[in-house]
Amino acid sequence: MRCTGYCTAVGYDILRLFHFLQVTGTSQLYRDVIHSQPKDEKGQKRDIFYYAYGVVIFWGFSESEEKELLSHLKKFEKEPLAKPEVDEFSFSYADKMRIEEDEIVLHKKDAMVKLATSYAIGQSVKLTVFEETIAKTVESCKQLPKDLALKGKISLSRKETSQKMGELFLERNYINLHTEILDTPEFFWEHSELETFYRRMIHYLDVSKRVELLNRRLNLMHELFEILGDELNHQKTSRLEMTIIVLIVIEVIIAVLRDLFHVI
Repeated sequence: MRCTGYCTAVGYDILRLFHFLQVTGTSQLYRDVIHSQPKDEKGQKRDIFYYAYGVVIFWGFSESEEKELLSHLKKFEKEPLAKPEVDEFSFSYADKMRIEEDEIVLHKKDAMVKLATSYAIGQSVKLTVFEETIAKTVESCKQLPKDLALKGKISLSRKETSQKMGELFLERNYINLHTEILDTPEFFWEHSELETFYRRMIHYLDVSKRVELLNRRLNLMHELFEILGDELNHQKTSRLEMTIIVLIVIEVIIAVLRDLFHVI
C-alpha cells in the first residue's frame, strides 16, 4: 500500500479546511494537524493528515485518488508552490515496526502510530522544499565569490546588486521564520508514548543531519548577503569619489578659464 507525503504550499488555512472536512466526513483536529478518515469502496477507513505548514500525508490511497484530493485542497492553500514536493513510501503490517528501503512496516493498525510517523514524513518533505530553495539561491550567486577573487569586484550593476541582496534576504528570512517546523512537535508533549515512532522515522530520513546542513547553507547565504552589502557600499563610495573628482575637474577648468579671460 502507498504512503505519500506532499508539500503543496507555504501553509494551509487549517481552520477553514477543518470545517470543510467536517461537512464531508469524519475528521479530528490535533493542534496543527487534521486527521481525516475517508472510506474506500469496501468501507475500510484510510488515513489522511493535513499539516498547517502546507503538507499532507496519505495512507492507503491510489495515485489518482491522491491527485483528486489535492485538487480539492487548492482553495485552502496559502502561497501554493509552483511544483509540489513529493515523498513516496510503501507500508504494510507485521509483528514489529521497522523501516527499510522506503517501506514502513507498522506493528498495528493504529491511526495514532501513523500520525506520529507522518509528523516525521511531513517535516522531511518540508525540509526538502527548504533545501531546494537554498540550493537554487546559492547556485544563482556562486559566481560572485569567483568574480571577487579574479577581478576584485562583482560584475553586477548597483541595481542588480540591490536586487540580488533583496532575493537573498527574502529567501533567508522565509526559511528562518519557518525552521521551527523542524523542531520536535508539541504534539508529543501530550503523547510521549508515540514519540518513539516519530524518532525512528526521523532517523531513517536523516532529518537531523539535513537540518545541520541547512543551517550551514543559511550561514553561507548570510555571508553572500554581507559580500553584496560590502560591494554595494563600495559602489556607492566609488560613485561619490568619481562625483567629487568630476566637480574638482570642473572647478579647475573654470579657474583656468577665468585666468585666461583676465589675461586677455
